[in-house]
Amino acid sequence: MLDFIATDQDLNKQYTLCTSIPGVGMQLATYMLIVTHGFSRFANSRKLATYAGVAPFPYQSGTSIRGKNKTSPLGDKSLKTLLHMGALSAVRNDNQIKMYYERKKAEGKNAMSVLNAVKNKLLARVMATVNRGTPFVPLAQHLN
Repeated sequence: MLDFIATDQDLNKQYTLCTSIPGVGMQLATYMLIVTHGFSRFANSRKLATYAGVAPFPYQSGTSIRGKNKTSPLGDKSLKTLLHMGALSAVRNDNQIKMYYERKKAEGKNAMSVLNAVKNKLLARVMATVNRGTPFVPLAQHLN
């Protein structure tokens, strides 16, 4: 796959942009290029998150039954798995994500719920980076 990506200029640029984000490695970037058809299949990160099965939806029936928000079990399992591993890597290696994760855990949120939010952040970062066309730059570097 990497040889094929290297031969196409657009795919190679998108791959490079994706891998500039902490937590997005070779496997996740390659799989996202395949699933999104070179980021032309989904209009925004929310639609991609819904496809991946990481977007939370309210659980309710009528006006009386209300439960916790849940993710869809119908999402792309492979993408969801790769996003999970990317989120774990981002929590370890990206200071912004690490601070966000620790803050939410301190507020009493469930660890898996916070990891799901990190997965959504990764997807938003990937879509923004590819749409903008410039490599990801952490916020701390913007301020300097």
